[in-house]
Parts: sequence; structure tokens; C-alpha cells
Amino acid sequence: MDYQFPPEITAKLAELDAFIEAEIKPLEREHMQFFDHRREHARTDWENDGFPRKEWHDLIAEMERRADKAGHLRYGLPKACGGQAASNLAIAAIREHLAAKGLGLHNDLQDESSIVGNFPIVPVINAYGTTEQKRYIDGIIKRDRHLSFGLTEPNHGSDATWLETVAVREGDGWVINGMKRFNSQVQRAHANLVFARTSGKPGDALGITAFIVPTDTPGHRIAYNHWTFNMPSDHAEVELKNVRVPNSAILHEEGQGLVLAQRFIHENRIRQAAASAGAARYCIAESAKYAVNRIAFGEPLSKKQAIQFPLVELYAECEMVRNFIFQVAARMDQQDPLEISDLVSICNFRANRLCCEAADRAIQVHGGIGYTRGLPFEHIYRHHRRYRITEGSEEMQMRRVAQHLFGFAGKRATA
Repeated sequence: MDYQFPPEITAKLAELDAFIEAEIKPLEREHMQFFDHRREHARTDWENDGFPRKEWHDLIAEMERRADKAGHLRYGLPKACGGQAASNLAIAAIREHLAAKGLGLHNDLQDESSIVGNFPIVPVINAYGTTEQKRYIDGIIKRDRHLSFGLTEPNHGSDATWLETVAVREGDGWVINGMKRFNSQVQRAHANLVFARTSGKPGDALGITAFIVPTDTPGHRIAYNHWTFNMPSDHAEVELKNVRVPNSAILHEEGQGLVLAQRFIHENRIRQAAASAGAARYCIAESAKYAVNRIAFGEPLSKKQAIQFPLVELYAECEMVRNFIFQVAARMDQQDPLEISDLVSICNFRANRLCCEAADRAIQVHGGIGYTRGLPFEHIYRHHRRYRITEGSEEMQMRRVAQHLFGFAGKRATA
């Protein structure tokens, strides 16, 4: 039984469907090389260290321009950013709905672009940024003044409080030294949000400061781009060597940077889960449809229990997970999401794992043709496999749930 959305959310989903058919599908059909079996090659600038091609970014920018003009792109953003302050439930419903349509320009996996934009850094800047820093809000949305996110390091991922990048006060500014890994979208960014320790000792939550560093600042350098499971890649290794910034480069307050990172990541977790649930639903539905129509040994594949039972298991879990995601998203609209972080973590690690299992099963059901790039399942698998690591690995999500389940640090499981 599907979650019963309020009428305004149901109406929004129908509105988005109509917009996709009228505005986005025709644009997609004009550039099918980015969506059929040629997609990875067409999107990737192999001679430029595997970064996305300009033509691919230009197409996404046109999609987003049309979505913004129609009033969809900023739907989830605060009203101060030109948005409509949509609820967590509305955004989760949209992410799941769009991902369940399969690959397309309306909701691209690799670039994480969508007709309803996912801009987790924008609410952070809106809440904590100065008037000058808020100039990046419109720049991020319009892709002409981008701000990338530099938290992860070569020796530190989920253990962010142990990061080794340091900033030392010098005069009326700061000098930053360190390395950042998987510094997403820094190649096209005008500035980089760099997290560095300014006080305290390794492991302390306080003492980490976020700096907005223009990417053309001397000493800020892209060392190389990581070629990943899903190409193109925009996850660079960045070197910061004696990078000098003024005190005004600090976003929020000195020593309070981890609050920004947590808000960025936490907001993304439920949305990531919703997208994974939608993509899983797509893989399961396509596999069932194929099994009904595929004749093997004189009868449909769907007659075989070896085909039925794995898909039934996935279908059952998908129905439970996606409806649970909507329940948790609705609760996030009624109370501080940090109070139910264990539930958000459950959504995240279960949905991401489910999607990988559903994509893998879809490949198996479709046989040899499922393994080709003529079908979308390999692309879905490669992308969502990353989600089991980013925004906190699934082990970190499970650790968060364990903190509540076993009462570690005074926390108890959410009822």
C-alpha cells in the first residue's frame, strides 16, 4: 500500500510529469548520445583527466534553465533563495518518483542534476553566510559561480574530526595547508569550501573551521582527478599549500565548521535514500516486465520460481523501505531531524543497498543483454554503489543506529 501523500504533493508529481514530457524529453531526444549505450564516452572528456565534457554540462545547464523558468528547479529551496520551501516529504516523494522513471535528462544520476534541484549547500549558505558570501547562492543555482565542497582527505573520510588540513592565523587572515580528496565539482567551481582545523586536537568536534577559498588563490591546486567506477568523474584531489585567505573567508564561525558539514550531509541522506528506492523500484518493475515477455524453454521466464522468488523478495523490501522513507521524511518536517538521526540512517543504508541488489538482479534477469550498456542497469548499479560510501558509509549509518539501539552516549532508539 502506497504512502498517502497530501493532495499538493500528488498534484506536484503530475505537474512534473507533464513538464518532462513537454520540455525535457524532446531536449533529451536531440542528444541521445548522452543517454544510450554511448553515454559514458559522450559525457567524459578522456583527454582532460576524465572530467565531464563541456557539451554535457551545457546540456544539463539548459535543462536546469528550463526547469527554473517553469518554477521547478528551486522548489525545495528556502523562499529567500527564490524557492518554495518544500517539505522534506515533498522532496523525498519527488526524488523517488523521478528516479523510478529510469535514466534521463529529467533526473541524471552521474551529475546528480534534476528538474527539482538538489542544492544541499545552498540552505547552509543562506542560514550562515554573510551578504557577500550569499552571492554564491544564485551562482550555484545558475552554474556561473559554483562552490565546491572539500571535507574528505586522503587519510580521513568518515572520521572527519581527525582531518589533517590546518589553518593558522597570520595577521588579519589565515594560512591553510593540507590535501582534500574527492573534492566534488571543484573543477568547475569558482570557490572551494575547505574545512580545516584551527584549534583543538584531533578527534575534537570543535575547532574545525570552514573557509570559502577562491579556486584561483595561489597555492590552491587540483593535483589530479580520480577515475571512478562511474565515469565521467568530478572528484579531484586538491592540494592546499600556503593558501592565504582573509578572516572574511570563514563561513559561519571560527571552530564551528563541523555544524555546516553535518547539516549538508544529513539533509542529503534522506534524499539519497529516496533516489535509491526509486531506482530500485524501476529495476524491479523492468525485470518483472521482461520476465513476462521473455520466452525460454517454451514458456515465459516469469513462470520460473528461480526468477519469481528473488524479485518477490526485492519487491517486498522495496515497498517497506520506500514507505518507511516517506514516514521518516514526514517526521523530519515535524521535529529536528537530528532527534531521529537513527531513522534517517536506517533509510539511507537500507535503500542504497537495496538499489544495488535490485540493479544486480535486473542484470541477471535480463541475461547477456542486461550486462550491456544498451540497458541502464549497469549505470544504475555503478552510481548507487557510490551511495553506500558517500554521506557516511553504510557502516557509519549502522553505527549511528547502534548508538540509539544500545543507548551509547545516552541515546535511545527512536520510537
